[in-house]
Amino acid sequence: MTLLSSARPLNAIYDAALVDLDGVVYIGSQAVPAAPEAVEKARAAGMRVVFVTNNAARTPAAVAEQLTALDVAADAQSVVTSADAAARMVAERFPAGSPVLVVGDTGLRHAVWRRGLRPVSVSADRPVAVIQGYSPRMDYDLITEGGLAVSQGALFVVSNNDSTTPMDRGILPANGSFSRVIANATGQEPVVAGKPMRPLHEEGVLRTGARAPLVVGDRLDTDIEGATSNEAASMLVLSGVTKPADLITAPTRHQPDYLAWDLGGMNLPHPETQAAAGEAHCGGWTAAVREGHLRLTGEGDRLDGLRALCGAAWSAPQEAGSDLDSRDALAQLGW
Repeated sequence: MTLLSSARPLNAIYDAALVDLDGVVYIGSQAVPAAPEAVEKARAAGMRVVFVTNNAARTPAAVAEQLTALDVAADAQSVVTSADAAARMVAERFPAGSPVLVVGDTGLRHAVWRRGLRPVSVSADRPVAVIQGYSPRMDYDLITEGGLAVSQGALFVVSNNDSTTPMDRGILPANGSFSRVIANATGQEPVVAGKPMRPLHEEGVLRTGARAPLVVGDRLDTDIEGATSNEAASMLVLSGVTKPADLITAPTRHQPDYLAWDLGGMNLPHPETQAAAGEAHCGGWTAAVREGHLRLTGEGDRLDGLRALCGAAWSAPQEAGSDLDSRDALAQLGW
C-alpha cells in the first residue's frame, strides 16, 4: 500500500468529512490554528463536515458550543459522539424504555434517553445493558454498580476504547483505561461502539448521507483503522498524537490514504508517491530500505520526504519492513 494522490483538493473528491476533534480541531482548550479556516473553506466548496468524536462525556450541543467559541462553526446536528453510537447499539437490541445503567457523564445519559431507553444508576434496577463512557468525574460507586450489573448478565458496551487522550497538560488516561476495571472484575469483554469499530463512523455516514466520506484524524489505531474497517478514505494529520516514526512502521490497517500537517490538508491537492519493493519517490525526495535502515536522499518539502519514507517502508518486503530504523532519515527532515 502507498499514499494516494489527487490533482484536485480533497474537498472536490469526497462529499463529506468525518472529522475527529481531539488533536485535529483542538488540543485541550485551544484550537489547532488551521482548523477554523479549514472547516469554513471545505464547507464553502460543498463538502459536508461533521465532527466525530470518541469522547462521550458531553452532549453534542455542549461540544458545538465549545467549537463555536473556538471560531469553528458547528451545531448539535454536526456533532456525532461515541455516546450516540453506543446508545444506538443498545436500542437496536432492546425494547424502548429498557433500563440502561450509565457509567459516564451527561452526554452519555442524554444519548441513552434520546434513543428511548431509560438511564439508571444502580444494578438493583436490573438494567439490560451497561454503557461506560469517559467522564472526568468518574465515580467508584458507579463503576461498582456497573460491574455488578455486568456480572448479573447485562450487556457491557463501552463508548470507545481509547487508552489515552491529548490534553493541555499532556497525554492523559481515557475511557479504554477506565473500562478495564469492569472488564477485569467481571471477566466480560465489552462491545465497543467508538473508533476503530464500525458503529461510530456508520453514525457519521447516516448523519451526512455521505457516499464518498473522508475520515480525518490524528490516531492510527482509532481514526485510520476505523476508516479501514468502514472501507472509507482517510487522511492522517500530524497535529495530534501520531509521530512520524509510528506512521512509518504502521501495519496495513493503520496506513492512511493521505497525509497532512493539519486539517487544512482536506482543502489541498496531494502529490503522487511512487513506491515499489522498498523504494519510493515523492517531490524531490527518494527513500529506500537498505539492510534494515531507511535511507533518504534529495530535498524539498518535509512532508513529501515523510511521504517517500512511508512509501518505501510500506512497500518493502515484510521481513525488511518489520523493524526498520528510521532515526537518521527522520533527523534529515527535522524530526
